[in-house]
Amino acid sequence: MAETSTETRWFAADVATFGDRLAGAREAAGLTQEDLAQRLGVRLTTVQNWEEDLAEPRGNRLQMLAGMLNVSLSWLLTAEGNGLSGPDEVRTLTPEAEAALAELQRLQAGAIALADNLRQLELQVRQVMRAA
Repeated sequence: MAETSTETRWFAADVATFGDRLAGAREAAGLTQEDLAQRLGVRLTTVQNWEEDLAEPRGNRLQMLAGMLNVSLSWLLTAEGNGLSGPDEVRTLTPEAEAALAELQRLQAGAIALADNLRQLELQVRQVMRAA
């Protein structure tokens, strides 16, 4: 029988806590604690307390966390189910995926610029309406 190293069981229940798994999944999703707090509608200190195992999220937040972080609810709670295998899990992107991400970033930048233009136009319209 092959011996299982701690590395291959990085997030196992006997090795990692809920907070460890939450922090690992958040980092794997490319989110900061601030990003996650904002998306969940909670305070930064709340996310920090969850990751430090000083508090636990309620059921509805657990469901949201699992969905946002692309892991199963059971993995977050017990390390069983679909989750991360460890911090060394690195995925390389295909050239097609890299191109798609570059296009997505370009479109996001355009959307941000368009939203800024809309905001400026709205301010101009409001000023004109006030003057009339």
